[in-house]
Amino acid sequence: MAIIEIKNLTKIYNIGRNKHVTGLESLNLEIQEGEIFGILGPNGSGKTTCLKLLLGTIYPTDGEAYILGKTPYDISMKQEVGFLPENPYYYDYLTGKELLMFYGKLFDIEHNTLIERIDELLKLVGLEEARKLSLRHYSKGMLERIGLATSLINDPKILFLDEPTTGLDPIGCRDTRNLLIQLKEKGKTILLSSHFLSEVERVCTRIGIFHKGVLLATGTLKELMSKYRTSNLEDLFLQTISDYDNMKSQKGVVQ
Repeated sequence: MAIIEIKNLTKIYNIGRNKHVTGLESLNLEIQEGEIFGILGPNGSGKTTCLKLLLGTIYPTDGEAYILGKTPYDISMKQEVGFLPENPYYYDYLTGKELLMFYGKLFDIEHNTLIERIDELLKLVGLEEARKLSLRHYSKGMLERIGLATSLINDPKILFLDEPTTGLDPIGCRDTRNLLIQLKEKGKTILLSSHFLSEVERVCTRIGIFHKGVLLATGTLKELMSKYRTSNLEDLFLQTISDYDNMKSQKGVVQ
């Protein structure tokens, strides 16, 4: 069952003086319930633009998207979504527990239910012993984990994660990876944007490779490696991008 449906979604940014940049071009994609879908691409490929359009924080130039059958601007839909941006900002004088309490109140979660939920999440992300520690004393890995906890405070059906392992050491990457697998087993659908190929390779059910605002390829890693005759994700990634750039270059020469 498709939990996210995207049809001809396009975003063109006006950068002034009649200049425009295409952030996303005619994206068509379906994401199935219960999968971890990896959005791959170099910087400027359209990954974050795609997430922002799905979250309803920016408006499309053309096309449409549906999450759980609703538009990104439907308030009731947002109750079912969790989001962790690439560079979240927290009030660092708050403790981990206080931060989760703050986010829970934004969702108007009943107090006793919220207390139970906070205890569950701190245990899930391995921060029980740091519950009373202010965020200014958290390591990068701990901040990433409390960020994941905040994105789960409303018990969402869908998680949008933008570069969740950026700046983490190998242990932090492993812990985050294991947590994503646990969440998948709990039935969460996860849309994961990243340029860390090894992390995507280990957790994603399917992947989509983006470049210059265009979705170049989508499928399981096995399917795509067979199609492009590559033996690993890095070679697959570079091959799809190279093929696209060569095609555009040849068209330019012909024109």
